[in-house]
Amino acid sequence: MLRDDINNALKEAMKAKNERAVSTLRLINSGLKNADIEARGAGKGPLSDADLLSLLQKMIKQRQESVELYEKGGRPELAKQESDEIAIITGYLPKQMSEAEMKAAIEAIIKETGAAGIKEMGKVIGALKGKYAGQMDMAKASGIVKGLLS
Repeated sequence: MLRDDINNALKEAMKAKNERAVSTLRLINSGLKNADIEARGAGKGPLSDADLLSLLQKMIKQRQESVELYEKGGRPELAKQESDEIAIITGYLPKQMSEAEMKAAIEAIIKETGAAGIKEMGKVIGALKGKYAGQMDMAKASGIVKGLLS
């Protein structure tokens, strides 16, 4: 479903002659195809929507790092270009959870899994990834889980 949304948006952007959107959506499609090929090589089928969301988050993180580097290097035009791409990619992610929502969801998962110590952190993170893929920053969630389990 997410693939179809991206392909339809690409067609619309081409019709509207929105070059930034066209190039960004083509980058997304390229990343999706590369990930599919990689998965096929590992004997898996095409990526699920949860995997696609993870890939999109990875693309956003790469661009955020690029923005920082461009700003430090005195290249505001390139930083703006990366920021525009981040805005386009973010449009395909579900609404991100607030800090309070994340903490409540993590506490619920800890109760569900029965995790009692830091050694069971992996079980909690795995459950979070399965249930809330694309809705929370897993790096922040990891810190919260660590704090709650220790």
